[in-house]
Amino acid sequence: TDCKQTNLGRVMEENGPKLLGASYKDPISSFGLFHEFSVQNQEVYWKLVLKELSIKFVREPKTILDASDKSMKGGSWFPGAVLNIAECCLLPWPSQNRTDDSMAIVWRDEGFGDYPVNRMSLKELRTQVMTVANALDTMFRKGDRIAIDMPMTCNAVIVYLAIILGGFVVVGIADSFAPQEIGNRMRVAKAKAIFTQDFIIRGGKKFPLYSRVMEGTSAKTIVIPATGDSLGVTPRNGDMSWKDFLSRAAGRSSMYSPVYQSADALINILFSSGTTGEPKVIPWTQLCPIRCAADTWAHLDLRPKDVDLWPTNLGWVMGPIQIFSCFLNGATLALYHGSPLGRGFCKFVQVWPILHHLLV
Repeated sequence: TDCKQTNLGRVMEENGPKLLGASYKDPISSFGLFHEFSVQNQEVYWKLVLKELSIKFVREPKTILDASDKSMKGGSWFPGAVLNIAECCLLPWPSQNRTDDSMAIVWRDEGFGDYPVNRMSLKELRTQVMTVANALDTMFRKGDRIAIDMPMTCNAVIVYLAIILGGFVVVGIADSFAPQEIGNRMRVAKAKAIFTQDFIIRGGKKFPLYSRVMEGTSAKTIVIPATGDSLGVTPRNGDMSWKDFLSRAAGRSSMYSPVYQSADALINILFSSGTTGEPKVIPWTQLCPIRCAADTWAHLDLRPKDVDLWPTNLGWVMGPIQIFSCFLNGATLALYHGSPLGRGFCKFVQVWPILHHLLV
């Protein structure tokens, strides 16, 4: 009975008899058959999956996979499709019972006391992302590469989605890197600017981050305070505070028109760790989030209104995977602003049943 309630089990129960005929029995005994069918009939399988995800195509793909061009290894996925994958994360989606009031993000700041759990609705998230996108438009041209080097906080997620919504490209840099490694990645990606924090707070201690970024790159830097509204550092000439950056959106429309691009348009530049030499560029197109969300739907059984927490960073691939897996599946993203190794993190995890009850 439980297997029939999973994402895959439910889809197999609804479509198995029609697709597999009398050979279909149940999600467990027929799993191998369904897998074989999905490989041999990708057009059918992916149409089933796309119905489960909150993907809004401005222009529908001509087909799922075009393998006619033999020079394209693996073929071309979703040819002709036009969308903005960040917008897909921010829209209400009836099939997932996702409304403007749905909880998009929950987070807690590090501390050993009973710090409050912060909540952000889908509407609030969309509003803040649009504000940042409007501010970006006053400073950059479409297609510019803009880096993020900071912990995976609520503000980092907002900046990440805003960059993609506005037709720019995210450059992910892990907040653990030394100045030279930061500079290498900025140079390789040809990044025009970088978002960072004044400090990193972990285990009750403050570690400098902005100073490392300053040493690593001369690119324009927007500095976000780790706590509160005021910076704990003085920005160098040409850099700006988060508050001053947001003020650039004042007087502009509160709405924002997303930049729509082909499915294979670049949205994120990631890097390998660099432990075996020069860091290797890993380009992400709009296809990558769809695949991530589909895999999480099928293999992790992430469902609408689930709460998902994975301590990670936007400089590593797991950061973007978690963002898109949550939002495209209608789940709530949980973030812990601090070290995941202490009592405070465990207390945050303890509130999950409470959060799930409130979300339902």
